[in-house]
Amino acid sequence: MSISLIQKYNVPGPRYTSYPTVPYWDLDTFDASKWKQTYLQSFNESNTSESISLYIHLPFCESLCTFCGCHKRITKRHEVESPYITAVLKEWDLYCQTFSEQPIIKELHLGGGTPTFFSPENLKTLINGIFSKAERAKDHEFSFEGHPNNTSREHLQTLFELGFRRVSYGVQDYSPIVQKAIHRDQSFHNVAKVTFWAKEIGYTSISHDLIYGLPFQTLKDVIDTIEKTKSLSPDRLAFYSYAHVPWIKGNGQRGFKDEDLPKDDTKRLLYEIGKQLLEKKGYHEIGMDHFALTTDSMYQAFQDKKLHRNFMGYTSSKTQLMIGLGASSISDSWYGFAQNEKSIEDYYALLDKNEIPVFKGHILSSEDVIIRKHILNIMCHFETSWNNELQFEALPEVLNRLQELAADGLLVLLPNGLQLTETGKAFVRNVCMAFDLHLQKHAPQTQLFSMTV
Repeated sequence: MSISLIQKYNVPGPRYTSYPTVPYWDLDTFDASKWKQTYLQSFNESNTSESISLYIHLPFCESLCTFCGCHKRITKRHEVESPYITAVLKEWDLYCQTFSEQPIIKELHLGGGTPTFFSPENLKTLINGIFSKAERAKDHEFSFEGHPNNTSREHLQTLFELGFRRVSYGVQDYSPIVQKAIHRDQSFHNVAKVTFWAKEIGYTSISHDLIYGLPFQTLKDVIDTIEKTKSLSPDRLAFYSYAHVPWIKGNGQRGFKDEDLPKDDTKRLLYEIGKQLLEKKGYHEIGMDHFALTTDSMYQAFQDKKLHRNFMGYTSSKTQLMIGLGASSISDSWYGFAQNEKSIEDYYALLDKNEIPVFKGHILSSEDVIIRKHILNIMCHFETSWNNELQFEALPEVLNRLQELAADGLLVLLPNGLQLTETGKAFVRNVCMAFDLHLQKHAPQTQLFSMTV
């Protein structure tokens, strides 16, 4: 890949888990009553036809990983488990009281934090509590994030019996030097053990998360990590760019210096070589930063143009409504977004008042909805098209911005759409930025986002 392209397009940019992105949410016009109106509209439109999704944020970790940008609470006190589960189930009950019928759950994901911080018994209490007020869709897909160091066979067996068939393990990198810098000491033995346990129990989709661009990481480290990963044959994997955003409050990204990170063309080389290795080993690029074997449901969804993306990441099926439970969780009604209180104490306080604990959000305009569809198409399928339904007033100015990306070989403009080139797939975030009217109208004065390359 051209170094000049990397230098030109390596700018701060969103990852587009939502559109508009969180910094551009209209907080002044948002309130809990408007959120309720949008999620009930979405529920009534889609619960019976396509079911709904649940994301449950379990924020506790026993130690701080210094590469992590997630909302978390560091503690070794496991007595926090039961009160938190009680709170999440109360939040779910508050939602269920407003629904016109019993919710049908198609997707359920336990994220963190560290979900396996919680005991198998408490996780069983949580899931059974959720389904005391809901039913499982016939084609449901339940997944959770497991830490290789504390995921027990009992965790895996318990969740399997509750309907979970997909597990994702955070690997990051196997280099001892990198692991020390990011405070994530875990052996290949531990990863292999939990991966083989999941296979023996019957999990049908096992995923590993890898990161490139970490402090002190070299090309040799990336190659070694991918070789070890292939020996375990996960069904899918994420190969993320490390998002260095140390300015975000509460972020754990410390313990190393900016100069310890691979820069620009060096960082991109880690990805390019890593991608080549993954493709040689049978993994196919799916959307941004994701790869899957042909036997995995995500690969089939990509082939069938059914891949979807939301705050849980890429999913192999779409639901219109995703409810986020737990502190800091974000919900998506398609017509609006809402984020829960980030502080566990503030989250508990609103629940004590019998209020759904949202504190900010955004109600999408009709233009927002159309642009959101284009960005989803580009993120999930590397293409989009505009017809009468997907035209919008600002389309001419978007097309004008796309001309330069087309001239640089990143995409091909068609009479009524665009397709990314192979080169352009590495710059998918930059292509989406051309559609982002909020970003274009109000360019940030300080850095809000990680670099795109």
